[in-house]
This record gives sequence, C-alpha cells and structure tokens, in this order.
Amino acid sequence: MSEKMKIKLKTKSLGHNVVTYGIVILFYVAMTFMKSAGMLSNSMQGFLVPICAYVVMAVSLNLTVGIMGELSLGHAGFMSVGAYTGVVIAALLQNGVESGPIRLAISMLIGGIMAGLVSLIVVVPVLRLRGDYLAIVTLAFGEIIRNIIQCLYVGVDENGVHVSMRSEAALALEEGGRVVVRGPMGAVGIQKLSSLTAGFILIMITLLVVLNLVNSRHGRSIMAMRDNRIAAESIGISPVRYKIMAFVTSAVLAGMAGALYAMNFSSILAKKFDFNASILVLVFVVLGGMGNIRGSIIAAAALTILPELLREYADYRMLVYAVVLILVMLVTNNPKLKTMVDELKEKFTLSGKKSKKGDLQG
Repeated sequence: MSEKMKIKLKTKSLGHNVVTYGIVILFYVAMTFMKSAGMLSNSMQGFLVPICAYVVMAVSLNLTVGIMGELSLGHAGFMSVGAYTGVVIAALLQNGVESGPIRLAISMLIGGIMAGLVSLIVVVPVLRLRGDYLAIVTLAFGEIIRNIIQCLYVGVDENGVHVSMRSEAALALEEGGRVVVRGPMGAVGIQKLSSLTAGFILIMITLLVVLNLVNSRHGRSIMAMRDNRIAAESIGISPVRYKIMAFVTSAVLAGMAGALYAMNFSSILAKKFDFNASILVLVFVVLGGMGNIRGSIIAAAALTILPELLREYADYRMLVYAVVLILVMLVTNNPKLKTMVDELKEKFTLSGKKSKKGDLQG
C-alpha cells in the first residue's frame, strides 16, 4: 500500500471518529442543558444513566460480534459481575473514601477488572469453538453467573468482606457490619453514585479504547481473522491471542458499565442481567450495524428511550416497539434501499466537491 493511500485511509478514519465523538458530546451537552432547564421529567432523567450503560454495552459487544465476528449471548453475565463487584467495593469504601465520584471510579475499575478475569475463565477453555457452539457456551455462562449470584450472600464490616452461599447468619458479621448482597433479594441499600457525567466519561473511554483498537494493527488482525481465518493463520496471525484480546476488552468494558448501571438504583436483582438483557444488547448491535460503532451508539440510545416515549400508549407500547424494530430491520437489510442511500451519499459528496471547486476558482 502506498503512503498516499495510507494517509487517505487514516484521514477518513479520523473523520469518522471525530463525528462519533461529536455525537456523544452533543448528546451530553443537550441532556445537561435540558436537565438544568427543567425540560426533562423525573422518569426521563432516570433513563440517562441506563442509556450510557447500554451504549457502552453495545459498543463493547460490537467488538466481539461485529469486529471479531463471533456470536456472544452472555454479555449480560459480564455486566452482572461488574455490577455486583462494584456495589460491594462501593460499600467497602464508604467509610474510607468520602468522595462519591472517586468511590464510583474505583468501583467501576475493579468491577471491570473482575469481569475481565471471569471472561478469561470462559474464553480459555472454548478458544477452539466458533459460531453457534461459542454462542451456546456464552449463553450457558450468563445463566450460570445469574444463578450463582442468586445464591450469594455478601456482607461488609470492619474486618472486610464476608461471603457465604448458605445464609446471612453464616456471614458472622461484627457489630456495625451490614449485608450488601442478600441472595435472591439481590443487592440492597446501594448508595446512588452514578451520574450522567460519569456515564459520559465512560462512553468516551470506551470509544477511545475500541476505536483505537479497531484502527490499530491488532484491530486489522482481528478483522482479518473474521474475514478469512485460514488466510489470517497462514500469514502468522494468532487466533488465540486476538480472540482473548477482543473478549477480555469487551468484558472489562461491560463490567464497568454494569457497575455504573447498578449504582443508579437503591437495589438491584440478578434477573436484570438474564438472557433477555444479552439479547437486548445484541439487538442494539444488529440494528446499528455489525461493526458500526456509531450505529450501536444511536441504536442503544434510541431503543432504550423508545419504550418510555411510548408509555402513553399503555398496553400497546411494546407492540409498537416490536413493530418499529421489525420495520427498521427490514429497511436496513433491503438491498434496494441500501443502493438508494449510497447513491444519495455520492450525490451529496459530488455536490460538496463541486461547491468547493467553485469557491476556489472564485
């Protein structure tokens, strides 16, 4: 590849990235202004942090499904690991660290690391699996994690963290200690630390990590493995190395999103992270376009807020939601419409180039 072509590709990639960052910044500024001006209802304000969490989930899953080309149906499992770890860490630091944002940042970081470690346990034994087989394993993992969490009792006192699979009494907490995770009752007594600003920062970090990875040599190797595994192996690309890299990166980001999501509520149940949650995030990825990071952001934000906007239709809102999903999928997968959109893009590009030439000549 010539140097001129490389520069052209880098410039194009940079332009796409700037637009993606710009959309997120614009959304944050608009929501902050509307919130301060009292233009958002309480219910809509409550959706801001979940939107940020789901955007991070969609972008991180797109790294596995869209960029690497492997179907994962257990992404909510990594989210749940990060959520419960973050809640426990926040409770542990409550007396030691007074600043809420710092406690939130530490909880999210440790939640992400724990989710990454758990993903290693999943990915290492199944490195040779692909396609439907890998999807079944990740699905099973998500359900196993959910069932384990439902049997888990975690308490915090001056001696640290106590864990039991039997009952609250088995924790043997000292005086002044409290139970954070109560088995089937989930995590309770959570201090709400999450905010729109924290969600915005996490989205920007996620985009920085994922876009830099995709545009790097490692990202091109992952995509080469997706397009033709045999050809990629023949030129020395290690499938094991890059599969682990993509899975762990995706899991760490999902864990951080889980911690952000959990600390937006006073209590949270394990059923929030069941199979349906994984499918919902997969819908965001497919609807936004496989491998399209910007599309995942828009789809996650739009589909998270759509049921709330349709609330006035009461019993029909989920029916309308399903119809909208079907119509969008039909439109985005229609070859004729795709050709029409491409032609319109070309016309706008040509008209823009002609106007620039006219300005230069003038």
